[in-house]
Parts: sequence; C-alpha cells; structure tokens
Amino acid sequence: MSIKQLIFRNLKKNLKNYYLYVFALIFSVALYFAFVTLQFDPALDEAKGSVKGAASMRAASVLLVAIVSIFLLYANNIFIKRRSQEIGLLQLIGMTKNRIFHILSIENFMLYYSSLAIGSFIGFAASKLIMMILFKITKVETIATLNFSTHALIQTLIVFTVIYIFIMLMNFLFIKKQSILSLFNVLSSSQIKINKVSFVQIIIGIVGICLIVSGYFVSTKLFGGDFSTMTELFIAMIYILSSVIIGTYLFYKGSVTFIFNIIRKQKNGYLTVNEVLSLSSLMFRMKSNALLLTIITTVSALAIGLLSLSYIAYYSAEKSAENYVAADFSMTVKEDAELFKQALNSHEIAYSERVIDVIQVEVDVRNLIETKLEEINFDPNVMLLSVISDDAIQNVDLSTEETIFTGYSDILQKFMSFKDSGKIDLKGKEINIPQNYLGLKKDFVISNYFTNGGLPTAIVDDSTFKQLKNDLVTEIQKESSIYIGITVKNEKNLEKANDIYTETSEKLNNVSPHSSRLNISNVQKKNMGMIMFIVGFLGLTFLITSGCILYFKQMDESEEEKSNYTILRKLGFTQGDLLKGIRIKQLFNFGIPLTIGLLHSYFAVQSGWFLFGTEIWTPMILVMVLYTVLYSIFGLLSILYYKRVIRESLY
Repeated sequence: MSIKQLIFRNLKKNLKNYYLYVFALIFSVALYFAFVTLQFDPALDEAKGSVKGAASMRAASVLLVAIVSIFLLYANNIFIKRRSQEIGLLQLIGMTKNRIFHILSIENFMLYYSSLAIGSFIGFAASKLIMMILFKITKVETIATLNFSTHALIQTLIVFTVIYIFIMLMNFLFIKKQSILSLFNVLSSSQIKINKVSFVQIIIGIVGICLIVSGYFVSTKLFGGDFSTMTELFIAMIYILSSVIIGTYLFYKGSVTFIFNIIRKQKNGYLTVNEVLSLSSLMFRMKSNALLLTIITTVSALAIGLLSLSYIAYYSAEKSAENYVAADFSMTVKEDAELFKQALNSHEIAYSERVIDVIQVEVDVRNLIETKLEEINFDPNVMLLSVISDDAIQNVDLSTEETIFTGYSDILQKFMSFKDSGKIDLKGKEINIPQNYLGLKKDFVISNYFTNGGLPTAIVDDSTFKQLKNDLVTEIQKESSIYIGITVKNEKNLEKANDIYTETSEKLNNVSPHSSRLNISNVQKKNMGMIMFIVGFLGLTFLITSGCILYFKQMDESEEEKSNYTILRKLGFTQGDLLKGIRIKQLFNFGIPLTIGLLHSYFAVQSGWFLFGTEIWTPMILVMVLYTVLYSIFGLLSILYYKRVIRESLY
C-alpha cells in the first residue's frame, strides 16, 4: 500500500468515525464567519442601543474563538490518543516519527481545510438569515442584504490557521514524546478506574455536596437584606462562585461514586446486567473525568443563566414599560398634551385621557418597613412620596384617615419590604397628618418620573390631599405637578399613534418629561435583544462543542468495553438486553452534568432576576427546556454508537 492510499484510507475512516467532529468544526467555522461578516456589515450599526452592534459582535467573536480553540485542541488530543496503536504499528514497520507526523499532517490538513471551506460557505450563506434574526429580535426596521466580506474571510482563515498550527504542534510533541511501547499503552492508561471507594473519597463527596448546598443557600440570601454593605455583598458573591465550582468538582470526584456505591451495597453485590453496564461502569470512570465535567457543567450553567437573564429582560420589556409609563403616552404639560391630541384627532385615532394632580410629600414610614433602612443609608422618617387624591382613581374610596400605596417595583421589594398594615405620618409645613396604612397595590397609576426612582405612590382622601396641597413647604411645591396619560382605545392604531408622537415630540416642551410606552419597550428590546442574540449563539456553540466532547468520551469507552459486550453476547444476552443498561448509563453520563448545570443556573437566576425584568418563570423555563432538548440529542447519538459497537462485538 502506498503512502497516498494509506492517507486516503485513514481519511475515509476518520470521516466515518468522527463525523460529529467534522460537523462541529464546520458549524464553528460557519458561525464565526457569519459573526465576522456581520461585524464588517455597515447595516449592523442600525442595531443601536446601550451596546454598539459592531463592538458586541467583535467581543462575541473573541469568545467564540476561545470556545472553538479549546474544543478543537481537546478533541484532537482524544483522537491522537485513539490512533496511538496505529502510530506504534507504523513505527514497527520502519517508518520514522517525522514520516508519521508528515502523514498525519496531510490527513489533518485535508480534513481541516475542507471543513473550513464548507463552513465558510455556509457561514456566508447564513449571514443574511442571522442578520434578519438579529433585526427581528432588536426591532430594527432595515433591510438585511447578503454581502461577501473579504476581510471576514481573511480573518477566518488566519484564526483557524493559527488553531491548526497549535493542533499540529500538539501532534508533533505527542509523537516525539512517546516510545513504541508507550504508544500501545496510551489508551489503557488514559482512563483511570477506581476499583474501591476509599474513606477519603467519601469525605470528598460529602464536602462537595455541602459546598454546593451552602452556595445555593447564600445565593437565596444575596439580595434579601442579609448583606447590607458592598463589601459583604462582594464577599458573598465570591463565596457563592467558589463554593459552587469547587463543590461541583468534588461532587464529580467523590459524590457520584459514593452515592452509586451505596446503591450497590444495598443490593449486596447482586447486580443485574443493566446495573453492571450503567452504575458500575459509571462510578469507576467519574473521577478521571471530574475536571472536564466541572468545566462543562460550570460553563453550561453560565450560558443558561446569562441567556435566561437576557431573555427575562427582553420578555419583560413591555411590562417594564408599563411600570415606567402608566399609559400609552405620558405628559406633564397641558399645552403639550393638547398639541398631541390635536394630531391624534386629525388622524381620527380614538383615545382616552386621564389627568391627575400629583404632589410630593414627606412620609414617615418607619412602622411599615421591615428592612433596617439605616444599614443602606436610607432614612424612613423623610421618605419623599408622590401623593394623589382617591377621586382620580376609579373604585378607590378612602376616609380622611386612610392611605393605600400603589405601584411597587420588584427591585425595591427585595431591599425594602412593606408590612400589610400600620401607622404612617404625612408631613406638611405646619401640619402632621396621621394615617392608617391599608396595604400595597401592584398597579402603577402615574408614570415613573413622579415616583422618585420606583417608590410607591400614596393615595389619600381628597380632603386630605387638598389639605396637604395647601400646606406644602415651598411656594413652588404648591403648584402641583400634573400627570396626563393618553391611552389609544384601539391597539391596532398604537403604532400609528406612536409615529405621530415621534413627529410631534420635536414641537413639545423638552424641559418637561414626556414619554411613550412603546418607545421605551422598543429601546429595551433593542438593547437586550442584541445581548440575547450574542449569548444565544455563544451558548449554542458551547452546547454543540461540549456535547461532542462527551460523545467522543463515550466513543472511547464503548471501544474499550467492546470485549465485555462480546462476552455478554456469547453468554446469551441480546442486543436489546445490553442497550437497556447503555441507555441508563447515557442518562447519567449526559443527565448529571445537565441537571447540575440547570440547578446552578436556576439558583443564579433566582438570586438576581428582579434586576433584569418583571417575569421569570416563562423565560427561564423556555431556555432550560430548549437547552435540555438540544443537549439530549448527543445522548441519543452516543446510544446509537454503542448500538453499532454491540452489534459488531460478535464479529
């Protein structure tokens, strides 16, 4: 057989065995090329917000390179070890190490750069689709075009050529370092098995579980008022991060083996073939994979958590806008409102109007607040609240001694919790009016710029309101602010009304605040949509690369255990009998990292979701379900590979 025939035979064999690696490489190249293409596309600058589009893509491309580089180097390390016996045989027949390296380099070059070419073409073809998705998410009204960027192609070739050089360097060092004898022992020495569970391992397992649980517990207290200073908050965050990561590593190092060993002891050593192929096999391999599984679990949790938080902010954009603007359009000057209403009337758009007088009053709420406000530098004796009359609100009728609060943000609720009832004092210049507090309503009845950063609004009896209005501290305050809310009756006309507002806003008094709920919602969607888009694609890249790594590990294990399957088949066990145990094994192999990652992300999101939006469950569950479904695909593929190995074990 000639060298040329040997190369093509090995290339065909590699494609057959490592098709998932080729797919991941093509996908990574395609995604990177598409990102870089978007980076050089001037249309991306239309996606403006708090994060500049081109700068965001540039940062994402760097992270993407890091993820892909780690994956390719790790996968190549697995493949070169799997071919160690082949390299040893080539040396036995007289080939030099340099000659063998030359053959491997040609094989890798053909496989790598053909994948690079295919990936670049797919990335170019998909760049328009990705751009359309981005514009759809960020609500940017512009046309996505298919543009080929020479700069993007050159940058992609340079990046992946550098990665290829590192791969070749790794192969060269491996071949030079190994002797002929060691090459035949690489596979057997690469998998560390534990034949006995030691006392130290039991302690490690218990400590790992305790660290994870303690990290979860502290995360639930993070913004609950238990940590009152920035130093305490910072220390708590560091503890959560370190305890969860270290605990995860110790969990894989000892906890899994310890738990499975308890299950095995309860059966007094009488295990079925399914349990032998699943639990016993898994518990003896988990320790050697502890670091890899810790990295996969941690980054999975990070990807799920960041995507959940960005989707929470995106999903909550409309609700957050409702909390900021109590009507479709809000104004504070009668002349501005008249100008806008005339424009609506000229376009025959029906609307309703609500006008509310608003005054700012110092309120003593020390008897209502459970949080120690002094620890966060807040004086409950002089809380400045907006006060309105109950005549302005439908279905609210209070006596002269009654007050209710309405409009309360989730962020403030975490730092400042109100009781259900109590006594408060409304303070004027000369008078002090005691009131019975009747509770807190969620609805925002006036816009956010009246509420001093999200504080609730106090509703009092009309006579009390007038009494306070006449007894304010300064003459300026006696001229009460006016909230004017305009709501379009037919939602179908809202977009048109918003366009009218945008045109009219140039003529309005820019000194006085006025706002559109739809504009605020669109701005938040534009900002968070860009972040969600980037995090989503980076998370998808990591999901595919990490799933491939776990799949490759299962390929190695299946080949190593092939002799066991041969014995079991000869003893009379069918392919179906063996596959039952394999399915359980894969459920643990892929399910444990996924479950731990989901738990990490769940507690991370729960600790601070209210900083990003108003809705948590729907966005978080959707992200977790989607991630689980995509991750499960690799588990199914590994089962199919095991099925092929079992089928071939008798031949």
